[in-house]
Amino acid sequence: MESAKEEVDTKIKVMFLPFASTSHIIPMVDIARLFAMHGVDVTIIATPVAASLFQSSVGRDSSLGRSIRTHVVKFPAAEVGLPVGVETFNADTAPDMLPKIGKGLNLLEKEIENLFEELEADCIVTDMFYPWTVDAAARLGIPRLILLAGSCFAHSALHSVKTYAPHKDIKSDSTDDKFSLPGLPHRLKMTPLQLPDWLREPNGYTHLMEMIRDSERRSYGSVFDSFYELEGEYLDHYKKAMGTKSWSLGPVSMWANQDAADKAGRGQAKLEQKGKEEEDSGCLKWLHSKPENSVLYVSFGSMSKFPSLQLVEIAQALEDSGHDFMWVVKKKDGEDGSFLEEFEKRVKASNKGYLIWGWAPQLLILENPAIGGIVTHCGWNTVMESVNAGLAMATWPMFAEQFFNEKLLVDALKIGVAVGVKEWRKWQQFGEEVVKKDQIAKAIALLMGNGEESVEMRRRARELSDAAKRAIKFGGSSHTNLLQLIQELESLKLDRINGK
Repeated sequence: MESAKEEVDTKIKVMFLPFASTSHIIPMVDIARLFAMHGVDVTIIATPVAASLFQSSVGRDSSLGRSIRTHVVKFPAAEVGLPVGVETFNADTAPDMLPKIGKGLNLLEKEIENLFEELEADCIVTDMFYPWTVDAAARLGIPRLILLAGSCFAHSALHSVKTYAPHKDIKSDSTDDKFSLPGLPHRLKMTPLQLPDWLREPNGYTHLMEMIRDSERRSYGSVFDSFYELEGEYLDHYKKAMGTKSWSLGPVSMWANQDAADKAGRGQAKLEQKGKEEEDSGCLKWLHSKPENSVLYVSFGSMSKFPSLQLVEIAQALEDSGHDFMWVVKKKDGEDGSFLEEFEKRVKASNKGYLIWGWAPQLLILENPAIGGIVTHCGWNTVMESVNAGLAMATWPMFAEQFFNEKLLVDALKIGVAVGVKEWRKWQQFGEEVVKKDQIAKAIALLMGNGEESVEMRRRARELSDAAKRAIKFGGSSHTNLLQLIQELESLKLDRINGK
């Protein structure tokens, strides 16, 4: 009986708190599921809409006997002047609703902190955009792990710019004047306009990022969706630069989603899945009809919608490329979509293209043998999924840390070709820049071509795919990191029980 009691006492309870954005929810939930797969008692705390994006997977895991559940907290929509159901950030979120969603999340802080205590958390794993949780963990006397969205390279580059401010030496806004990123393992150059605006000149977001960085330094450690063979030099560099513990646990999408149902529904609300099965099977059936490595996949993530002017350039470049393509399309609300409707009819008739409107079963698409390359916004989830699939990328960064990710892919890893976007922009703002069809076509030609540079790029991508698969197997770098992290958290709990 005593041994059973000891087992109950020492099993760790870990609470996971994802941020209210699909691109942040997906990797956090995958990591939570990995913890549960390895014997940890897991609770994911989320508002109703956020929970709907992953509850199917959590339910399947629970039915397999894993100790995992979702604790839903009601979003205070009425208190902040929002309609019920508007509580996450995505491509459809109206700009005037953004601050209200943020305010609603702030109102939940005390309730969530109380949950940490009531549910007897031994550790919390929270998104970087919840810096307040480091103080909550300190009050409860438990470790907090911070999930850092994006690549370790991007965070290393951010640290370099914050520390050395090399962009200050460039006095013009010319896209030709470049600075080097000091102190990094590779010698890489950028232009000031490729940096986030809050790095160029301090603003309100600068203050938030400083709070995040401070909370990171005071956390027990950080976790990344990455693996050592992909960016080990930067994982080592970042730990040394920040003076903190850090674990790479990726690729989490490949590790956590080995079931076809998980792959098909990852990041999609259960209600949205109704009626989508036929459409999903349609796009996969179309891919199955195509030769191996012949189709170009084009997707710009869950957070962006292009204006019509840019969509026209993309459409013309795809049609002129001569390659079969699958394009996930999101157009801005209120803009004329007649051009795209005609375009879709034309490419459907020729069987050269397939358009998906809205959400796509991306994991299933990327692993299909017909896919030969991807045009991507350089969001880290898509980058990792493409690496898993062994795909080279044409890079089209827009906001957040995406220009840093482009540097990693194109200049450090050499598995990408830049489309040629010149300027970082705020989310949902496109500015003056329109990437022309000739630029897009040039990148596609290199990505899908048969020249020496193209072949070599794809070879490196396949090698990294093999390394990704090894990383999550027993004895692999990420598998070992996860086991070591869980053991460390178990030891910390024992120390607390024994009053050390």
